[in-house]
This record gives sequence, structure tokens and C-alpha cells, in this order.
Amino acid sequence: MSTVSAHVALTLARHIDHVFGVMGNGNAYFLDALERSTDVHFTAVRHEAGGVVAADAYHRASGRLAAATATYGAGFTNTLTALAEAVQAHVPLVLVVGDEPTSGPRPWDVDQIALASGVGARTYTVGRTDAAATTVIAIEHALTYRVPTVLAIPYDVAARDAGPVPEAPEPRLPGPLVPAGPFAEGAVERIVDALASAERPFLLAGHGAWISAAGDALGAVADAVGAITASTALGRGIFPRSEFDLGVAGGFGAEGAMELVRGADVAVVFGASLNQFTMRFGDLFAPGTRVFQVDVAPAATHPHVGGYVRGDAATVARAVADGLRARGAGPSGWRESVDVMPLRAYDGGEGVAADGRLDPQSVAARIGELLPEDRVVVSDGGHFIGWANMYWPVASPDRMIMVGTAFQSIGLGWPSVPGAALAKPSATVVLTTGDGGGLMALADLETAVRVAAGRGVAVVWNDAAYGAEVNLYGLKGLAQGPMLIPEVDFAALAAGVGAEGVVVRTLSDLDRLAAWSAEPAASRPFLVLDCRISGTVVAPYQREIIRVNS
Repeated sequence: MSTVSAHVALTLARHIDHVFGVMGNGNAYFLDALERSTDVHFTAVRHEAGGVVAADAYHRASGRLAAATATYGAGFTNTLTALAEAVQAHVPLVLVVGDEPTSGPRPWDVDQIALASGVGARTYTVGRTDAAATTVIAIEHALTYRVPTVLAIPYDVAARDAGPVPEAPEPRLPGPLVPAGPFAEGAVERIVDALASAERPFLLAGHGAWISAAGDALGAVADAVGAITASTALGRGIFPRSEFDLGVAGGFGAEGAMELVRGADVAVVFGASLNQFTMRFGDLFAPGTRVFQVDVAPAATHPHVGGYVRGDAATVARAVADGLRARGAGPSGWRESVDVMPLRAYDGGEGVAADGRLDPQSVAARIGELLPEDRVVVSDGGHFIGWANMYWPVASPDRMIMVGTAFQSIGLGWPSVPGAALAKPSATVVLTTGDGGGLMALADLETAVRVAAGRGVAVVWNDAAYGAEVNLYGLKGLAQGPMLIPEVDFAALAAGVGAEGVVVRTLSDLDRLAAWSAEPAASRPFLVLDCRISGTVVAPYQREIIRVNS
């Protein structure tokens, strides 16, 4: 018998290779069909939010459509924070869930369609005769709009016989957004004019440029005019010429590099939203800088933008490069006149802070020296996000996975590890998390250790506090009691699920990471570094937030 759930599983399996989640009453038949009748790999997590997070991280590291599953009711409501993050981060993901029977809700059912809609996700509900077609529609929606889509299977139809699985059409996806018409073409020409005449041209690229595979085209533009380049935190490494690249722009940028950006006379931004952190709360560019933006948003996303082109980053970059070649534009000479590498340097810290605990800058710098080069960094949210972004460079945007920052959530770190580990099966996966977020996501510590095994290392920034709140609201005089956490032994917690835990109280304790990195991944354990750091050292990006909110 081919059930409705089997129609969903078999149709979805044509477009995915991994599903993450927790089994329950509402998705048991779906998972049964997935396991028995497809080659899709199912990874069990320990909390439903972790299923969505792992799928989210899998997409960010692989570029493939993500898939997760949960049961109805409480299983579904557990996914909502992770679902909201994936919506705001524009992650194409299909969440297969059980739902109330077609006859109406039971006492333990909730209005799942309304809840999903409340965080920005659309729901498609399958029936007995249209399950395969509805599954394709959900996939098409997720890929077209780059957004999570909920695919609901009502409880009373999940096991119903639906006959042979029909041949469902392939999803139809739109092509790249091409600027069209005299106004758009004129806007592109204005960018060409500005770059051709610029004395100090600067290019900034974000995650949208990575999604559109704009790297080579952006490199051609940079070479044509001799531009210095930089990226957002989610676009790092996209420019081909690293010797002229300032690294990450905004609050994670090195101070010397950001001073140089303020010297640019023309700046063109490709595929970046220019949020408050990238823009350093309005201070990234000098008042005299002419700023242009290329993005797929309906309009410019920052008031400092003077010229806007709505279009795919790669398409527009190629048009700009063609325009510069057509007019014979030459390099400005700016980038050759600047020694970029020293400007990218960060403060190495004092080793030990005034309170006797480790300076997180020193810890981050030392870990950055010891980590394997072939790595993916996955980041939880919290005050500590600056340290990995500043001190642990990665090769490309699909190797810095920041699940939580779009929604400003913490507690999504541990389940990010299995998603990234399965997407990059040869790389070391490095988690950076705080003690607050680490405790919140503790259920999936076991999942991270089980899936990543010897390819996984976690750095827990343990300051016995919710650091961001202490830095902002503690300084304003608010009661700090609710901001503090009893110091937790994460090394001991790690040992309980088969990992090796190391309490790091001195920089020499990090020698274990050096030895671990030299061991074969197949024979070493998952490593958890419980770093007892000082809460008195404030990350530069957080100092900007404090300045703006003081």
C-alpha cells in the first residue's frame, strides 16, 4: 500500500538527500516511508527546534534544499524560533509536520497554519489525492522565494492508501533578476561612470553575491578599477584577490581596515542588506562617499545609498565590468598604494584580564592558530560572536554558518553542528557558543557529538553570564542578578555524551587543541573546550551597540 505519507516522502526525496527531526505520532508514517523506500538519510535530533536548525545549517553549508520534520502540536510549536530564524535568513527549507485531522482539532491541537504565518512561513496541506503535487508546490515555493515552507499531513489521512505515486512535474524556478528598462540601465551606467572616475574605489559584497555566484564578476570589476574590497560576515572570501581584501566589514572589521574604508570616494555594495552592524550604525562610510547598492530588494535598504540597482548581483557585476571595459577604464592605483595586510590585524589581548580570568581576545587568537585549515565555523548567538568572526578566518561564505543572528536568537548552536558536518563531510566543524546559549540548546549536544564525532570541536565562551545583557543593561545600572549564570562545567557535560572535555583556564590548556588537530579524525573524540573567560572584555561590535544605546 502506498500511503499519503509515502507520496510526500517519495516526491520530496527527488529533491533532497538529508532530513533532520524528531519522530512522533504525526510524522511516523512519513519517516517510515522515507527510511524504507528512499535513499534519503534521516538524522534524529533531540529537540524539534534542532531539526530545523540542523536543516538550516545544512543548506547554508551545502546550498541544497533543506528538509526537517516534526510531529503536530507541541512538536510543531517547538520549531517556531528556529523557523523564524530561517525565514529571516532566507533559507529554502521544507518542514514536514503532522497536523490536526481533517475533521477538526483535538484538545492538544493548535492552529499551526496561523502560527507558521505569524513567523513568516506559508503552509501547504496535503490531501489523499494531491499529496505529490502539493509537495512539489511546497518545494517550488521554498526555492523560488528562499523561505521555509511548512508541508502539513493531517493525522487522519497520513496512513490512507493513495494509490501509485504519480509523476509530479519538476519545480519551475525563476531566473536571475535582470535590470530592465531605460531607468535600470541608466542606473548601471551611473555605477560605471562613478567607478571609472573614482580615485579610491571600494567594493563590498554580501551573502546575496555569494548566492548568485558573483565572485568572478566582482573580481573583474575590482581589477578593472583597482578597487579595495571587503565583505559582510556572511559574504567573506567571495573576492578572488585576498591581497587587496580587508576581510569583514562593519562591527567585526579591524579598526585599521575600517578607517581605510572611510577614505573611499566611491563604494558599490553588491548583495548586502547594509544592516546596522555592517554599517557600523551609520559610520562605515564617510559623509562624502558616493554609495551605490545592487540587491534584489524592492528599494535601497539604507539612507546613505545614493544610487540603487535592483538586480541579481552577478548579472549586474558582469554588466558593470563590460561597461568599464567598453570605455577603457583603468586601475586607480589606490589598492597598490596601500599595504592591506597590517590593517586586518586584531588586538591579541592581554592573556589574562584584570579579574584573573582569560582574555577572550587572546583565547580566540590562539585557537585561530591551532584550528585545522579545512574547517567550517558554526556560531550560536550572543556577545561572543565577534571572536570567531574576527580571529578565525574561513575560506568562503559556506564555511561561516551563523544560525540565530538574523532573528537575534541564542540557543541554536549545538544542532547547527550536525547539519554542517553532513554538508561538509571532510571538514572540521567548529562550534562557537556561549554558556547561556549552550545550556539552552543542551539537548542536541548529544546530536553534535554523535554526528560530527572526531571532526567536531566546540568552544564554549564561559563567563558565567549573559554577556550581551551585562554589557548593555548592566552598564546602565539595571539589576545584574537575572543576567548571571552559575558557572557550569561544560567539560563534564561533554564527557557524559562521549566527548572529551577540557576546562581552559590558561592559554597553555589550549595545547590539547594542538594535539587534537594533529590526530586523524577517525581516531580522535569530539572535543569541547570550556573556556573560562572574563566578562570584562567587550567585543568591538558590542562597544558600538553600547555607544549607540547609551
